[in-house]
Amino acid sequence: MAAPPFLDRRDAGDQLADALRDMIEPPAAVLGIPRGGVVVAARVSTGLGLPLGVVVTKKLGAPGNPELGIGAVAPGVRVVDRDMLVSLAVSERWLQRESARVEAEVERRAGAYGATVDVRGSTAVVVDDGVATGSTARAAGLWARRAGATRVVLGVPVAPVGVERRVADAFDDVIAVHEPPDLRAVGLCYAGFDQVGDDEVRALLRTAAG
Repeated sequence: MAAPPFLDRRDAGDQLADALRDMIEPPAAVLGIPRGGVVVAARVSTGLGLPLGVVVTKKLGAPGNPELGIGAVAPGVRVVDRDMLVSLAVSERWLQRESARVEAEVERRAGAYGATVDVRGSTAVVVDDGVATGSTARAAGLWARRAGATRVVLGVPVAPVGVERRVADAFDDVIAVHEPPDLRAVGLCYAGFDQVGDDEVRALLRTAAG
């Protein structure tokens, strides 16, 4: 069996920074998606010499199956997979109630991190540790557009083939270091894929700000 393409999120961030280097010109900022995405984004920020911030997103889970994503929320932004809503017979009433709950959690977490950067008139590079369905990335990209970014780029270590089509409404460009034809799980592309806590995210943001 071949070794995973990334040792850990830091290695993935270094590889992603190399892939982005010739594509990003100032003014620009890196926006990590907590939690794991901020570890990757911190290395991209350092490698490219750009400021680091966060854009908090949270998956909308299906009724009775919260691990199955039917959409995602970022501050002031909600994206949903309408085909999945129909196939799962999700009611509008349930969707509104669950969206409100998730939006409240997103706002709470965004306030707890408190690391915002001004992307108005600049390029926003949205970074996560990988993309599966694309819902959380889309929500983050649409948030960056609403925040005034003139160009929005998605940079990830790993994503499924064809992800560009899934997120085309949110991003001008998509850069993925590794695009396996049969991506089963993002974590399988890492030799080490430990859980990331809020304290680690805050420490990375404080270091970047300093």
